[in-house]
Amino acid sequence: MKTVSVSELRQGPTRTLAAVEAGDTYAITRHHRVIGYIVPPDTQPGIPPPKKAGPARTARLLRHDPRTAATVDELIDDMKDA
Repeated sequence: MKTVSVSELRQGPTRTLAAVEAGDTYAITRHHRVIGYIVPPDTQPGIPPPKKAGPARTARLLRHDPRTAATVDELIDDMKDA
């Protein structure tokens, strides 16, 4: 990924935007800190795909009866031992 400062982008936006149109991604910096990104329109940064499709499979989880402990600490200790 290439970087461009705000001042460089102000001075020559055409060159940077032409590179983005060609498929390059730019990080925009201000005082050496990234403040944003310019990406080609066919990419979607920051949106991870779902881990698994379909319903949650919680039926396989062991059921724990919370009434077996007098306090939350005892319940946590019981769960650690299991």
